[in-house]
Amino acid sequence: MDRFLTTEIEFNAQQFKGLSYQNAEIIDKEFDECTFVDCTFRETAFVNCRFRDCTFQGSDLSLVRVENCIFTTTTFQDSQLIGINWTEANWHQRSFLKTIDFIRCVLNYGSFFGLNLKEVKFVDCIAKEVDFAEADLTEAQCLKTDFTNSRFHNTNLTSADFTGAVNYTIAADANRLKGTKFSLPEAMSLLYSLDIVLHE
Repeated sequence: MDRFLTTEIEFNAQQFKGLSYQNAEIIDKEFDECTFVDCTFRETAFVNCRFRDCTFQGSDLSLVRVENCIFTTTTFQDSQLIGINWTEANWHQRSFLKTIDFIRCVLNYGSFFGLNLKEVKFVDCIAKEVDFAEADLTEAQCLKTDFTNSRFHNTNLTSADFTGAVNYTIAADANRLKGTKFSLPEAMSLLYSLDIVLHE
Protein backbone atom coordinates (compact mmCIF):
# COMPACT_ATOMS: atom_id res chain seq x y z
CA MET A 1 0.00 0.00 0.00
CA ASP A 2 1.25 3.47 -0.86
CA ARG A 3 1.74 5.24 2.46
CA PHE A 4 1.80 8.71 0.91
CA LEU A 5 -1.65 8.23 -0.58
CA THR A 6 -3.27 6.81 2.57
CA THR A 7 -4.47 8.51 5.74
CA GLU A 8 -1.04 8.24 7.39
CA ILE A 9 0.06 11.79 8.20
CA GLU A 10 3.39 11.91 10.06
CA PHE A 11 6.72 10.54 8.84
CA ASN A 12 9.68 10.91 11.18
CA ALA A 13 13.40 10.23 10.57
CA GLN A 14 12.74 7.95 7.61
CA GLN A 15 14.66 7.39 4.39
CA PHE A 16 12.72 7.01 1.15
CA LYS A 17 14.72 5.65 -1.76
CA GLY A 18 13.75 5.24 -5.40
CA LEU A 19 10.14 6.37 -5.02
CA SER A 20 8.41 7.21 -8.29
CA TYR A 21 5.35 9.44 -8.62
CA GLN A 22 3.97 11.37 -11.55
CA ASN A 23 0.82 13.50 -11.60
CA ALA A 24 0.04 12.34 -8.06
CA GLU A 25 -1.44 14.28 -5.16
CA ILE A 26 0.22 14.09 -1.75
CA ILE A 27 -1.96 15.93 0.75
CA ASP A 28 -1.68 16.89 4.44
CA LYS A 29 1.59 15.06 5.18
CA GLU A 30 4.28 16.05 7.68
CA PHE A 31 7.89 15.01 7.10
CA ASP A 32 10.39 15.53 9.92
CA GLU A 33 14.08 14.69 9.48
CA CYS A 34 13.35 12.57 6.41
CA THR A 35 15.67 11.86 3.49
CA PHE A 36 14.53 11.32 -0.10
CA VAL A 37 17.15 9.62 -2.29
CA ASP A 38 16.83 9.12 -6.06
CA CYS A 39 13.10 9.81 -5.95
CA THR A 40 10.86 11.07 -8.75
CA PHE A 41 7.91 13.37 -8.07
CA ARG A 42 7.43 14.88 -11.54
CA GLU A 43 4.26 16.98 -11.87
CA THR A 44 3.14 15.86 -8.42
CA ALA A 45 1.07 18.19 -6.25
CA PHE A 46 2.14 18.55 -2.64
CA VAL A 47 -0.76 20.21 -0.82
CA ASN A 48 -0.67 21.39 2.80
CA CYS A 49 2.53 19.44 3.47
CA ARG A 50 5.30 20.32 5.91
CA PHE A 51 8.99 19.51 5.48
CA ARG A 52 11.27 20.11 8.47
CA ASP A 53 14.97 19.21 8.51
CA CYS A 54 14.53 17.13 5.35
CA THR A 55 16.98 16.37 2.54
CA PHE A 56 16.32 15.56 -1.11
CA GLN A 57 19.26 13.91 -2.89
CA GLY A 58 19.44 13.13 -6.59
CA SER A 59 15.70 13.54 -6.96
CA ASP A 60 13.45 14.90 -9.72
CA LEU A 61 10.81 17.36 -8.54
CA SER A 62 10.29 19.10 -11.86
CA LEU A 63 6.93 20.82 -12.29
CA VAL A 64 5.76 19.89 -8.80
CA ARG A 65 3.26 22.09 -7.00
CA VAL A 66 3.91 23.18 -3.43
CA GLU A 67 0.49 24.58 -2.58
CA ASN A 68 0.37 25.83 1.02
CA CYS A 69 3.49 23.81 1.91
CA ILE A 70 6.00 24.80 4.59
CA PHE A 71 9.74 24.19 4.17
CA THR A 72 12.00 24.63 7.21
CA THR A 73 15.73 23.87 7.12
CA THR A 74 15.35 21.74 4.01
CA THR A 75 18.21 20.84 1.67
CA PHE A 76 18.00 19.93 -2.01
CA GLN A 77 21.15 18.33 -3.44
CA ASP A 78 21.88 17.22 -7.01
CA SER A 79 18.19 17.49 -7.82
CA GLN A 80 15.97 18.71 -10.66
CA LEU A 81 13.57 21.45 -9.55
CA ILE A 82 12.48 22.82 -12.91
CA GLY A 83 9.41 25.00 -13.36
CA ILE A 84 8.37 25.27 -9.71
CA ASN A 85 6.27 28.22 -8.57
CA TRP A 86 7.57 28.58 -5.03
CA THR A 87 5.12 31.42 -4.35
CA GLU A 88 2.37 28.81 -3.96
CA ALA A 89 3.91 27.67 -0.67
CA ASN A 90 2.70 28.90 2.70
CA TRP A 91 4.09 32.41 2.59
CA HIS A 92 2.36 33.47 5.81
CA GLN A 93 4.50 31.13 7.91
CA ARG A 94 7.71 32.87 8.96
CA SER A 95 9.53 29.57 8.74
CA PHE A 96 8.98 29.30 4.99
CA LEU A 97 12.27 28.88 3.18
CA LYS A 98 14.26 29.43 6.38
CA THR A 99 17.87 28.35 5.81
CA ILE A 100 16.88 26.32 2.79
CA ASP A 101 19.78 25.10 0.68
CA PHE A 102 19.98 24.32 -3.03
CA ILE A 103 23.23 22.51 -3.79
CA ARG A 104 24.10 21.51 -7.39
CA CYS A 105 20.46 21.74 -8.43
CA VAL A 106 18.70 22.75 -11.64
CA LEU A 107 16.11 25.44 -10.87
CA ASN A 108 15.28 26.68 -14.36
CA TYR A 109 11.98 28.47 -15.06
CA GLY A 110 11.04 28.74 -11.38
CA SER A 111 9.54 31.69 -9.54
CA PHE A 112 10.53 33.14 -6.18
CA PHE A 113 8.69 36.40 -6.88
CA GLY A 114 8.33 38.53 -3.76
CA LEU A 115 9.53 35.86 -1.35
CA ASN A 116 11.64 36.20 1.77
CA LEU A 117 14.81 34.35 0.78
CA LYS A 118 17.08 35.69 3.51
CA GLU A 119 20.14 33.48 3.98
CA VAL A 120 19.01 31.06 1.27
CA LYS A 121 21.81 29.14 -0.43
CA PHE A 122 22.18 28.57 -4.17
CA VAL A 123 25.52 26.80 -4.55
CA ASP A 124 26.80 25.52 -7.89
CA CYS A 125 23.28 25.55 -9.35
CA ILE A 126 21.78 26.24 -12.76
CA ALA A 127 19.05 28.86 -12.36
CA LYS A 128 18.10 29.97 -15.86
CA GLU A 129 15.06 32.20 -16.40
CA VAL A 130 14.16 32.24 -12.70
CA ASP A 131 12.09 35.13 -11.34
CA PHE A 132 13.64 36.80 -8.28
CA ALA A 133 11.79 40.11 -8.73
CA GLU A 134 10.64 41.80 -5.49
CA ALA A 135 12.34 39.05 -3.45
CA ASP A 136 14.52 39.59 -0.38
CA LEU A 137 17.87 37.84 -0.82
CA THR A 138 19.59 39.54 2.10
CA GLU A 139 22.72 37.57 3.03
CA ALA A 140 21.88 34.91 0.44
CA GLN A 141 24.72 32.78 -0.86
CA CYS A 142 24.48 32.63 -4.66
CA LEU A 143 27.82 30.96 -5.25
CA LYS A 144 29.04 29.56 -8.57
CA THR A 145 25.51 29.59 -9.96
CA ASP A 146 24.42 30.26 -13.55
CA PHE A 147 21.68 32.93 -13.60
CA THR A 148 21.23 33.19 -17.39
CA ASN A 149 18.16 35.32 -18.20
CA SER A 150 16.99 35.32 -14.58
CA ARG A 151 15.01 38.36 -13.48
CA PHE A 152 16.21 40.67 -10.72
CA HIS A 153 14.01 43.75 -10.25
CA ASN A 154 13.38 45.57 -6.97
CA THR A 155 15.27 42.68 -5.41
CA ASN A 156 16.99 43.20 -2.07
CA LEU A 157 20.53 41.88 -2.50
CA THR A 158 21.97 43.41 0.68
CA SER A 159 25.07 41.46 1.75
CA ALA A 160 24.29 38.71 -0.77
CA ASP A 161 27.30 36.82 -2.10
CA PHE A 162 27.52 36.21 -5.86
CA THR A 163 31.13 35.02 -5.81
CA GLY A 164 31.74 32.78 -8.80
CA ALA A 165 28.21 33.31 -10.14
CA VAL A 166 27.87 33.80 -13.90
CA ASN A 167 25.54 35.22 -16.55
CA TYR A 168 23.48 37.40 -14.22
CA THR A 169 21.89 40.65 -15.37
CA ILE A 170 21.42 42.89 -12.35
CA ALA A 171 20.63 46.57 -12.88
CA ALA A 172 22.34 48.55 -10.13
CA ASP A 173 19.65 51.24 -10.23
CA ALA A 174 16.72 48.80 -10.07
CA ASN A 175 17.86 46.61 -7.18
CA ARG A 176 19.17 47.15 -3.66
CA LEU A 177 22.90 46.54 -3.61
CA LYS A 178 24.63 47.16 -0.30
CA GLY A 179 27.63 45.12 0.72
CA THR A 180 26.81 42.73 -2.11
CA LYS A 181 29.75 40.60 -3.19
CA PHE A 182 30.59 39.98 -6.84
CA SER A 183 33.66 38.60 -8.57
CA LEU A 184 35.42 39.68 -11.75
CA PRO A 185 35.02 39.55 -14.66
CA GLU A 186 31.28 38.94 -14.28
CA ALA A 187 30.86 42.02 -12.07
CA MET A 188 31.55 44.20 -15.12
CA SER A 189 27.99 43.47 -16.26
CA LEU A 190 26.75 45.76 -13.46
CA LEU A 191 28.07 48.74 -15.42
CA TYR A 192 25.87 48.12 -18.44
CA SER A 193 22.76 49.49 -16.70
CA LEU A 194 24.45 52.78 -15.80
CA ASP A 195 24.29 55.90 -17.95
CA ILE A 196 28.04 56.06 -18.44
CA VAL A 197 30.52 55.78 -21.27
CA LEU A 198 33.33 53.26 -20.93
CA HIS A 199 36.64 53.54 -22.76
CA GLU A 200 39.09 50.71 -23.11
